[in-house]
Amino acid sequence: MKLFKWAVGIIVFFRCRLRAAAPAAVLAACAATLLPGAGQAGIELVFGTYAADKPTATVKKYQPFLSFLSGRMSEELGEPVSIRMKVAKEYGEGIRQLATGEVDFARFGPASYVHVMNENENVQLVAMESKNGGKRFKGVIVVHKDSSVQSVGDLAGLSFAFGDELSTIGRYLAQEYLLNAGITGGDLHEFAYLGRHDLVGEAVGAGKYTAGALKESTYKKLVAKGVPIRVLVSFDNVTKPWLAAPDMPADVLEAMRNVMLSSENEEIVRRISKNGFLRGADQDYDIIRRAMERSLAF
Repeated sequence: MKLFKWAVGIIVFFRCRLRAAAPAAVLAACAATLLPGAGQAGIELVFGTYAADKPTATVKKYQPFLSFLSGRMSEELGEPVSIRMKVAKEYGEGIRQLATGEVDFARFGPASYVHVMNENENVQLVAMESKNGGKRFKGVIVVHKDSSVQSVGDLAGLSFAFGDELSTIGRYLAQEYLLNAGITGGDLHEFAYLGRHDLVGEAVGAGKYTAGALKESTYKKLVAKGVPIRVLVSFDNVTKPWLAAPDMPADVLEAMRNVMLSSENEEIVRRISKNGFLRGADQDYDIIRRAMERSLAF
């Protein structure tokens, strides 16, 4: 029997197994407009994330993969799966949405994983992104291209731009690195939390701050756009986890995991995770917990 196929390459959706509180008539109208076979039963999921970069870039990044994921999960489960996206404006909002089950699954940074597990220990780890077969990638501290600063120790008395206050790279790991170099918040002339990684890099390039912390991929994109920054130091981070809400049914979770861990995934997966996905465990994030505790001394 031919399984469900998408008629359009866009993402449409509501809640897992029609858990949304929207009136049935509204759901039916949307289904009739956007899905083949109005009235067809199916699984409806909401994917949540937060805007670490521009929200428009976040949507563009995820849409193709979510469409691919829904199609493959439909084959795994033998019934149509649809997914829509919900982008939170801030990290804290995204964490709350997953902890409370407002979204069904999410892609978070490592520190957000620690935070959401503290809020609801029943959140489920689906998989971790792979980086060349491993579970580590880089964060960077950057300065202006023409800056005279040559080491982290040189930042004493100068200014620093962090990302979101709940960001793994943009706060916790960067602050741990500064502390290990003997620099505390009191040693800086000033520091601020700017939110998105791209805003940090642009602020440093504009000379508003001496240095800032951001993810390596954002740094490369900014340099390609002509933002005048360079890497001062880099440090290890743990790859991102994909998480499921506490109430996601076991069969849906397993289908999602099977698709993500498949060695036969199409090229489209590489746009999200260059080297695919790996099985993960809570202890993989212990180094992040350590950095978060260490940053309290900042």
